[in-house]
Amino acid sequence: MSIRNLDSLFDPQSVAVIGASERPFSVGGTLWHNMRTSGFAGPVFPVNPKYKTLSGQRCYARVADLPEAPELAVICTPSGTVVDLVKQLARRGTKAVVVISAGLTAQQKQAMLDAARPTLMRILGPNCVGLLAPHTRLNASFAHIPARPGELAFVSQSGALVTAMLDWSEARQIGFSHFVSLGEHADVDFGDMLDYLANDPHTRAILLYIESVDQARKFMSAARSAARNKPVIVVKAGRSEQGQKAAASHTGALAGADNVVDAAIARAGMLRVDSLEELFLAAEILTRFKSPIGDKMTILTNGGGVGVMAADAAAAHSVPLAELGDGLIRDLDKVLPANWSRGNPVDIIGDAPAQRYVDALNALAKHPQDTGTLLFIHAPTAIVPSTDIARAMLPAIQPPGKRPLPLISAWVGGPAVAEARQLFIDAGIACYDLPEQAVAAIGTLQRYARNQAELTEAPPATQLHNGSTPDVARVRALIQGVLATGRDMLTEPEAKAVCEAYHIPVVATSTVPADADAAAAEAARIGFPVVLKILSEDISHKSDVGGVVLNLQSEDEVRTAVELVLARVRKKFPKARLEGFTVQRMVKKSQAQELIIGASIDPTFGPVILFGQGGTAVEVMKDSAMALPPLNAPLAHTLIERTRVARLLKGYRDVPPADMESVVATLMAVSQLLADVPEVAELDINPLIVNHEGAIALDARVRVSAKLPAGAANFAIQPYPAELTEVIDWHGQKLTLRPIRPEDEPRHRAFVDSLDAEDMRMRFFYSRRIMERSELARLVQVDYTREMAFIATVPDENGDEKTLGVARAIADPDNIGAEFGIILRPEMKGTGLGRILMDKLIRYQRAAGTQQLVATVLVENDRMRQLGQALGFSETPTPGDATTHQLTLDLQPRARKA
Repeated sequence: MSIRNLDSLFDPQSVAVIGASERPFSVGGTLWHNMRTSGFAGPVFPVNPKYKTLSGQRCYARVADLPEAPELAVICTPSGTVVDLVKQLARRGTKAVVVISAGLTAQQKQAMLDAARPTLMRILGPNCVGLLAPHTRLNASFAHIPARPGELAFVSQSGALVTAMLDWSEARQIGFSHFVSLGEHADVDFGDMLDYLANDPHTRAILLYIESVDQARKFMSAARSAARNKPVIVVKAGRSEQGQKAAASHTGALAGADNVVDAAIARAGMLRVDSLEELFLAAEILTRFKSPIGDKMTILTNGGGVGVMAADAAAAHSVPLAELGDGLIRDLDKVLPANWSRGNPVDIIGDAPAQRYVDALNALAKHPQDTGTLLFIHAPTAIVPSTDIARAMLPAIQPPGKRPLPLISAWVGGPAVAEARQLFIDAGIACYDLPEQAVAAIGTLQRYARNQAELTEAPPATQLHNGSTPDVARVRALIQGVLATGRDMLTEPEAKAVCEAYHIPVVATSTVPADADAAAAEAARIGFPVVLKILSEDISHKSDVGGVVLNLQSEDEVRTAVELVLARVRKKFPKARLEGFTVQRMVKKSQAQELIIGASIDPTFGPVILFGQGGTAVEVMKDSAMALPPLNAPLAHTLIERTRVARLLKGYRDVPPADMESVVATLMAVSQLLADVPEVAELDINPLIVNHEGAIALDARVRVSAKLPAGAANFAIQPYPAELTEVIDWHGQKLTLRPIRPEDEPRHRAFVDSLDAEDMRMRFFYSRRIMERSELARLVQVDYTREMAFIATVPDENGDEKTLGVARAIADPDNIGAEFGIILRPEMKGTGLGRILMDKLIRYQRAAGTQQLVATVLVENDRMRQLGQALGFSETPTPGDATTHQLTLDLQPRARKA
């Protein structure tokens, strides 16, 4: 149900504590004490038939005896009482319930939800610590201490971690806007909390402790929406490999749940950290550092030793150091002593006066493309007080009327630098005690920037890299034939046929019986040298049983290899069914890398794609990364960059760079295969060998399932809905109506610039025509799960698309209502284009199950009001606002009353 009635959970007018007690150290006693002493402004009702009064206040025996319906109830009674209590509270009109009680069976949890659903009552828990909302002085928990008010929201599945985190944060004087224990999250889950906190004015960053995720698409949609508004930082338990199950392919073995979670967090624009301390450090740097983070770093320091330590930390955190350009070195030569380091770190020497710091900083500021993010490190000396240096530098770091420098500082030391450090903190400059901490912060910012870049991508489900079309019908027919025989593993030739249909280059492969002469004859026809492989549906990894022989040079060598392989297989797998052998040309690519590209189905996030270093030792090397489909070229490149082998692919010494586009094309082909063919359950292309000339698959393995685990409908992220595009004839032109996409940003800027002040006022209720880049980006980066924007375009004089108008609707997370808006170029008014766009938007929202379209319009906006009337919208005055009216259209037929 997402955010419905969550206000009643976190900002209720009244609260009932069911199971309240005076017994020391009991859950009911602690809850009653916390609620009574938290300073909550509304009435708090104790409910317990054992007491007439509690703490001098009347105690009620039953829910029915309460003088009013509590907006929030907290239940801490035995599990067997919970379902009946929820029923009673629903009858009284309670909007939200916190179920502290543990031990509910699956049947009891379902009965509890069934009792709550008719009234849209929300339930937090069961088996949770409760919640704290310091800004409303609400402590509906049995935590041992209260939470300080602050701007961080913390949501956890672990109750023990909740109390430990409270203790830890109190010692560090860290405050919170919300502190929530989800427990078994039978109703309120991470998706609901992300939706609620994304627009909460008290929250500047959201911190999550996750053990498991349910409803992946809901979670990803909420996470992507929240991550557009504010930092979302995750500690995810379970990085270890224990518990991974054996699989039929290398991909299945490598696709541990934790790798998939990494991919999901990155794709949602969130940031993952490994510890509670990193959680708060990340929250601090992400909310305080406002400049764009560079992809490299320049160190400015007065100490060679601390500079070297920072450089070592940069290598450990994969933060590249900038190469100083000739122009920058010349400018630094003018202001630094002759014995300065002339490299990065920029060591300005320990005797530097305050002006030397300023001059060096100004020189670096003149070359932002060369320097990236600046790391300033200062070690105290007896020559110049650190405070004087800090005061001199601040105007250069934050020049009046200009963008501040992208600088992070580390004042190393104790009392000697304390005042200087505080001056930087008071000025809002990120400041650390040690160089390693500052470098780690820069690494965090760079990872976050990469994840935010992934968030902006919205690829379609079907998009091959070279624009070609796969032979989907051929693949579907092949797979249906395999399933009809009762098999789930494709043979090697069948798997390669699937690859060929999706334009993945493969080595031509012939199939022969388990006969030495037949294999030798086929090898002679192909041409030597050849590779011989056993063909058996019972043997998945052929190399493990000695079923692959390479570089055979003659017919005699082939005959000998056949006999040896048959002998090995009969010894190791005497019951294996042998269909014969495959024979293929021995492919030799000079200076090539062996890669693996694969796909599997995660039980939570659905289809996932793997890339990494391949070969027979792939599971030992474990150099791989995962991504959620669909992929486009930027996302494919990002996936590759997450691996160590990516550095080898860029070339080294006399090895030229590999043909990366051929690797990207293969990744995108696998992504489209997963979208097109729901039967694909597992896929391995290993090895895919690649050098500067291109890539070719030497082996492929595919497992299929009649349960249809793949397909775009099972993607955790809804793809760009290209199928909604339509082209119509309109006034002698071809008018394209399609969903907006991130690549539309330049033409959308031109569209916005074409609007006059009155257009902007009618649509956005302000006349400001200048739109910030971040605001514009938000308009084109659409989460299609809950938002839609249709644009109308025609070709301009150069054949490029020109945007004429846009109609947009944003649904609430429950898809009950969607707020819409429409705006056209001034010359398009009165042409009927508005009606065309609104018709398409209405059809889409109706098909999506949205119940109502609503809009607030200015009373003087006659065109919009007339269009609404023509489309069947009802119009009513806005309560309390004489300047606006509400337009409403019911999209779904209402059920008739009996």
